[in-house]
Amino acid sequence: MSLASSNGHPAAAAGLFSTSHRLDGRVALVTGSSKGLGKAIAGALGAAGAKVALNYCHGQAAAESAFEEFSSAGYHGMLARADVTNPQDIQRLCDEIQSTLGPVDVLVCNATCDQPQKPLEEYEWDFFQTMLDFFVKSPVLLAQACVPHMKAQGWGRIINITSEVFQLGTSPFTAYVAAKGAQVGLSRSLAKELAPSGITVNMVAPGWVPVERHAHDSAAQKAAYLAQIPAGRWGTPADIAAAVAYFASEQAGFVTGQTLTVNGGLTVM
Repeated sequence: MSLASSNGHPAAAAGLFSTSHRLDGRVALVTGSSKGLGKAIAGALGAAGAKVALNYCHGQAAAESAFEEFSSAGYHGMLARADVTNPQDIQRLCDEIQSTLGPVDVLVCNATCDQPQKPLEEYEWDFFQTMLDFFVKSPVLLAQACVPHMKAQGWGRIINITSEVFQLGTSPFTAYVAAKGAQVGLSRSLAKELAPSGITVNMVAPGWVPVERHAHDSAAQKAAYLAQIPAGRWGTPADIAAAVAYFASEQAGFVTGQTLTVNGGLTVM
């Protein structure tokens, strides 16, 4: 008895049920990828065969170390310094990537800044603006720089790293939560706009994954959070990177405007 697909054609064609998320020949840009989640994401895309531009703004030594580790694994890419909230830097960054690796096919907006938790009365508007610059302005400017090429070839992937905080309404955290909510709205609208051009726009929403910037978080905070996770363990950068690799793949070509929350079941919807 032969296997058949829903349209009556044989399903045994090579690769029809492939689950290998390969990105050979694609060029990816991962912003804020010198450490933490971004570093793992860049590594996962490199392992999938993409040529990856690792981006950083500050911390040159850490960035160079991350790129050396990336290259030593046999992956192909480049290290590019740029402030991805600055329009001129973004244009220069994309020009450098195009001349070195080729135009960007996969855009991962991961760059972030400090995220202090404060009562509303203690925030100044300038800090709210900083959050919006990272999570709305930067993704918009990066998309504007990368989308023309994606439209021209009829294929593209935009993946915004959002956060579970929007679903949780985490408090006191209004500046970050508000900006992440705006990023979600941007992504959903952009997904509909770009779908006819073969471009998907999706979101990966990590839970609290302890990385370098969480080094000074208290043990009590960590224990309280961990106790809420149904899976009973911390998430890792590799968990987040795997979700991004899926959204970047051919297999996710019919998935757009979606949020994949990676937090061990903490926010079951």
